[in-house]
Amino acid sequence: MHFFQYQHRPLIGSRALRTLIVGLGLLMPVVSQADEQPAKPTGVDFSHDVVPILRAHCGKCHTNGVAKGDFAMDTKASFLKSDSISPGKAAESDLIERIKSGEKEFKMPPEGARLSAKEVATLTSWINQGVPWEPSFSFRQSTYEAPLKPRKVTLPAAQPGFEHPIDRIVKTYWDSKKQSPPPVLDDLSFVRRVYMDLAGLLPPSTELEKFLSDTDPNKRAMLIRRILDDRPAYADHWLSFWNDLLRNDYKGTGFIDGGRKPISKWLYEALLNNKPYDRFVHELISPSKESEGFIYGIQWRGRVNASQVREVQFAQNLGQVFFGANLKCASCHDSFVDKWKLEEAYGLAAIVSDKPVEINRCDIPTGRMAQAKFLFPELGSIDPKAPKEERLRQTADLVVHPDNGRFRRTIVNRIWQKMFGHGLVHPVDAMGTPPWNADLLDYLANYLADQKFDLKALMAHIATSRAYQTVCSPHSENVAVEDYLFLGPELKRLTAEQFIDALWTITGTSPEKAVAPVTIPSRHEDSATQGPKVRASLMDCDALQRSLGRPNREQVVTQRGELLTTLQALDLSNGQRVTDLLKAGAAKVLADQKGQSVDKIIDEVFQDALSRLPKTSERATAREILTDKPTPESLADLIWVVVMLPEFQLIR
Repeated sequence: MHFFQYQHRPLIGSRALRTLIVGLGLLMPVVSQADEQPAKPTGVDFSHDVVPILRAHCGKCHTNGVAKGDFAMDTKASFLKSDSISPGKAAESDLIERIKSGEKEFKMPPEGARLSAKEVATLTSWINQGVPWEPSFSFRQSTYEAPLKPRKVTLPAAQPGFEHPIDRIVKTYWDSKKQSPPPVLDDLSFVRRVYMDLAGLLPPSTELEKFLSDTDPNKRAMLIRRILDDRPAYADHWLSFWNDLLRNDYKGTGFIDGGRKPISKWLYEALLNNKPYDRFVHELISPSKESEGFIYGIQWRGRVNASQVREVQFAQNLGQVFFGANLKCASCHDSFVDKWKLEEAYGLAAIVSDKPVEINRCDIPTGRMAQAKFLFPELGSIDPKAPKEERLRQTADLVVHPDNGRFRRTIVNRIWQKMFGHGLVHPVDAMGTPPWNADLLDYLANYLADQKFDLKALMAHIATSRAYQTVCSPHSENVAVEDYLFLGPELKRLTAEQFIDALWTITGTSPEKAVAPVTIPSRHEDSATQGPKVRASLMDCDALQRSLGRPNREQVVTQRGELLTTLQALDLSNGQRVTDLLKAGAAKVLADQKGQSVDKIIDEVFQDALSRLPKTSERATAREILTDKPTPESLADLIWVVVMLPEFQLIR
């Protein structure tokens, strides 16, 4: 990766320098994942507004395997392959021209009723908004039925170099695809990847040097174990994942007036102690006072849609988080995008309610009352006459039931996605769709149960596989499920918290006290990590973190976007928060390095940020930036340039 070419001219101001570089297109590359985000544009809802129109007027000729005129609408991927639409530009889209046209040989649909003006306007808005699509939705009628119970997997025979159980399955998969296995990545890349994936931190230079000089063939497995054994580093990093998933935060809607209750203390201690996942979930659904915030959601002010009341939030969140089931559409009516029915969503809602729950269809009362019922009744039933606490206990028992394979598969899939960038079932909230390898999903689900639901054991098992330790693959953008080919971990951008933690690590700065109401244990001197005193995950979300993708957590968030937005580019180039962070950090570095040579300062920046020394050309450029007398401003410029490099920004 080439260092940016600094011009031989007088040093210009920090902001001007950054603007110049962004203007030249030298900011970090985009790793697009926009197609995987459950888009919710203002005014047009894909499931409720767009699907019925396409199904009624276009379905006969262009869905369920039929593609007249080579125009297939089954999936977003097939839709985008066509020349009939230009995302973001409805006026240039052939589809809009045809549905407006009255010409017999050109119009769409060729027969039957024409689209109304309102329907045309809806499709026009939808295309102008970039063709947002519900993750995993397909017009094609699927015969796939996601299994509920666990399934025993017989491992394929081991092959040389592929003895690990995961690798035995993956090698058989590659053989079936006539695909050569990708090569294993080098030690330096492995160390940076495993530190970022498991602890969210840059590797300390001392640990890196020790690892690179170690000749023990088991050194990778030992490093993985050491990182996971660092309790504070693990808890701090994975707290962001669980805060997103469980809608937990430190301030925001509902906290002031009691309409929302945090679970931060309980959650942090659960992560510190590596609480078994089945117990973890049982305590969330049948909760103590410290963990009850998840099931009660947010009490919104004023009148809200019937699908947004607390009881229905419980149904939606339980289904999504623990089963990868989309019940949001089914909370309003029988789902257009999945198999779930209105009565099933309300059956879950009735479990947590203090009073009878009337079923509303599209926000209109039906006069029918919901009966408490579990989503998978074949596992057992809920006594609708039992007190609420007992109904919740019964529900928690059924969620973690030994025969509930869906529960195991869902969390295994989420962890795999976090480590590889793409789920075994993708997107992760579409567990009713086929995995790209059912044997691997079921093997890992069974492994988790065999390890007594120890998530660290699962992560270590995945990280020690050759599949995880291969070189990174390109991001699988706009790839239909049936066309996906697993080639190892995909490129991932640093999360907002990882980026901030990295800056604090490089500059030796961080807050002195956490905002989160938790007790951070002291670090051992021999810990594998050396991160900031207080991590970004334990602080309130500021404007920079929000820009970089940290959500407000008023909704369940299971995947953050990977698309670099214009706002992010501007914040990283000219944002006041970045400027302040770099300036304060540079001043501290200069104070700590007082008396050191310019080359020594340059070496420290590169070693801390990139885990290597600068190349000859990079050193020359860095000297140009710093001059013979580094200042906080010039050092801030150098640090900024280094942390904008793809080598720093991407987990490879």
